[in-house]
Formats: sequence, structure tokens, C-alpha cells
Amino acid sequence: MSLDVLCDLPQTFHPVAFRIKRASERWEHRDAHALRRAVFCVEQGIFVGDDRDEVDEAPQLKTQVLVACTSLAGECDQVVGTVRIHQPEPGVWWGSRLAVHPSFRHVGRIGATLIRLAVCSAHAQGAHTFWAHVQQANVPLFERLHWHRLSELSLHGRPHALMRAELMQYPPCHAPDWGFLTRVVAP
Repeated sequence: MSLDVLCDLPQTFHPVAFRIKRASERWEHRDAHALRRAVFCVEQGIFVGDDRDEVDEAPQLKTQVLVACTSLAGECDQVVGTVRIHQPEPGVWWGSRLAVHPSFRHVGRIGATLIRLAVCSAHAQGAHTFWAHVQQANVPLFERLHWHRLSELSLHGRPHALMRAELMQYPPCHAPDWGFLTRVVAP
């Protein structure tokens, strides 16, 4: 075999699997927050400096951070997506701050799988209702995932829709720390 053949191999790594799970490591929480800041403060300019709010800080809300990571041998390697969920009252859950790194937005259904784990894990924890304020550009994705648009509103100067998940489409996930593995299918 000629060494010239080896020189034609791609020089960049492209992950073929992503693990979507509840953040359990300190670095996963740190990197999830850094990704949120990059998307909502720098890229979209919605917040100045930081996007943390009372949902992040209030212990009574029991906020949970979910992450999508590139997966190396089944282990999380790098956070490329995140969403947070919280329960302001028994059985009522909210999802917010869904963010996917721009380089991974059209790879492996990361956003859709984060949404799926968010609702499935809340369902396992007794959710009877799951809400989200969704940026208008993302409404079609949520509708494909069995969410219903209930009203239009403006949040942070941007058009949003109040949406509710159809819980019957989301079976309870009792193991969100393991989560889901999604694979990229070659074209």
C-alpha cells in the first residue's frame, strides 16, 4: 500500500454518535452554560454578558441541565447542545434555553433528541404538562415533534410561541443520566 493513499484521508474528525443525557459532571454543567452564553449572548445578542436567571439559581425549581455530547466509545467528550428543564409546581414542567452549537445544528438530530429527553425525563418525574416558549424560527421543529402552538408573544424583543408538548408522544424515561445515543447516518 502506498503512503500516498493515507495522505488523502480527511484530516478532521467528524463524530458519528452523540450522547444526550442529564449533565452529571461539573465540566458538563460548565460547558453547557458556556454554550448557552455563546448562543444567546454572542450569536443572537438576546442577553448582555450572561443568560443566567432565576430558573438557574432557585433550588426549589429543581432545574436540571441536559446535554448533547460528542461520543467517544460511548463516553461524553464535548458538549455540543443543551437544554434545561424545571418544575415550578407539581406536575408542571418547562423547558428553556435550548442551544446547539452552530457546527452541529444539522447533524444527528441533536436539538430534536434534546427535546425528546427533556419531555420524556419530565414525564418520568410526574409531568402532566410540559411547556416552552419557543423562538418563532424553531416552531416548525417543535410542531413536527408533537407540540401544539397555543399563543404568540414577544420575549426579550423576539417573537416566540407558547407551546405545549403532547405527553402521550413521549414515553417516560426513567434513566436520563444514561439518556439516548443518536447516530449520524451516512448519506
